Amino acid sequence: MRNLYEDVGPLDRRCYETFKLSEDLLMEHAATGLAQEVRKHGARRVLIVAGPGNNGGDGIAAARQLLGECQILLYLPFGAKSPMAQLQLERYQAAGGELVSQMEGADLIVDALFGSGLTRPLNEESLQLIQRLNQMEGFKIACDIPSGIDRRGVPLPQAFRADVTITMGAPKLALFNDLAKDFVGQIQVVDLGVSSKLYEVPSQYKLLEAQDLHPPYRVRQNVNKGDFGHLVLIAGEKEGAAIMAALAALRFGTGLVTVVRNEPLTIPYELMYSSSLPPKCSALAVGMGLGLEYSDAEFEALVLQCHQPMVIDADLFYSPKILQLLERPKIVLTPHPKEFAALLQRTGLGTPTTSQIQEERFSWALRFAQAYPHAVLLLKGANPIIAHGSQLYVNPLGTNALAKGGSGDVLTGLIGALLAQGYEPLEAAIQGSLAHALAARKVPIANYALTPSDLIEALKEL
Repeated sequence: MRNLYEDVGPLDRRCYETFKLSEDLLMEHAATGLAQEVRKHGARRVLIVAGPGNNGGDGIAAARQLLGECQILLYLPFGAKSPMAQLQLERYQAAGGELVSQMEGADLIVDALFGSGLTRPLNEESLQLIQRLNQMEGFKIACDIPSGIDRRGVPLPQAFRADVTITMGAPKLALFNDLAKDFVGQIQVVDLGVSSKLYEVPSQYKLLEAQDLHPPYRVRQNVNKGDFGHLVLIAGEKEGAAIMAALAALRFGTGLVTVVRNEPLTIPYELMYSSSLPPKCSALAVGMGLGLEYSDAEFEALVLQCHQPMVIDADLFYSPKILQLLERPKIVLTPHPKEFAALLQRTGLGTPTTSQIQEERFSWALRFAQAYPHAVLLLKGANPIIAHGSQLYVNPLGTNALAKGGSGDVLTGLIGALLAQGYEPLEAAIQGSLAHALAARKVPIANYALTPSDLIEALKEL
């Protein structure tokens, strides 16, 4: 698990003041990281497009460090304007480097135009420049953040499409917004003269990593099924959703799994069925495929009378009943952006559109989590967000293979399984999200072909 930051400016200033490192030294280290990535690809011709500010300064310094190793095509469409960019240009030229007057084809392209300081939409000239870069062939590297992505992680309105982003100092929150995912490529962090342990300070934002997954392995030998919890899932109009969630929960370690419905239901033989809430329920999952299946009295008996940990999904975010459930302790909510918009409106926290939520995913998630600090929110997306109180965790390990009906039901089952086994809601959401993403990566088939059944089966490989 790594720290994430909205802004690393304070961390840079801490380097100046605490470690006596100058801005110049930090830029040289940034350039070294950029140049090392270029070297890894063995390119003969390298086009570096540098902007007028310090992001451009990083690119110009990297160009100097690469002189003599490959053909450097350094293009400055807007000149060098910041003091550091001007200094780096003087050094580059003193070392014998030359500028090109237009972009030329190359084996490798480095984008060092704007970096993380972009605050307004690209003008027409900049937009055309980035479009031309995206059309060029060659491996593409972004310096710090792909040009065109703003501090929120939103393209304004287009951005450089990188194969690799070399980001400076520490991971930045903007790189992990859903809207940035198609532009950033693989993300690598470069140290700036001190190790990350010295450079970083504690942050409310965390980046989850594969090694953070700790599946519910069984350690004790003298056990029985009752030692691993009893998850109850409420089936609704689309009963398949609850059944998929139930099968995922059984695969993920729950000792007993019961599907409840108010009318007879055909289910796989390994699951149990009931028409009422079992007395020894240790966690409840509700909402997936629910529809309008239950009367108020039935819902009261099955859900509102249950005071065990609960994972809530799908249709319930559109229902006024969600307000009663939000008062409960130990709940996990798993909406996708459209459902989250309905939830925000229902709770009176705002009326954003789905697209507005996607632009401001982090701030909306935190707004909800701070209003309901006892709840855990898992906002689905390309990079799922888990928010609890003032803390926010980002899972960057998802894959587009999960964009299919039923994937979210499997996630509900995983979280419910962990709640039933005694996990705290925050840990259940984190571990369920990681298992969900990493199981998808275990399936060796084309990304369009993944099914919920494949995903459930892959859980045994974690």
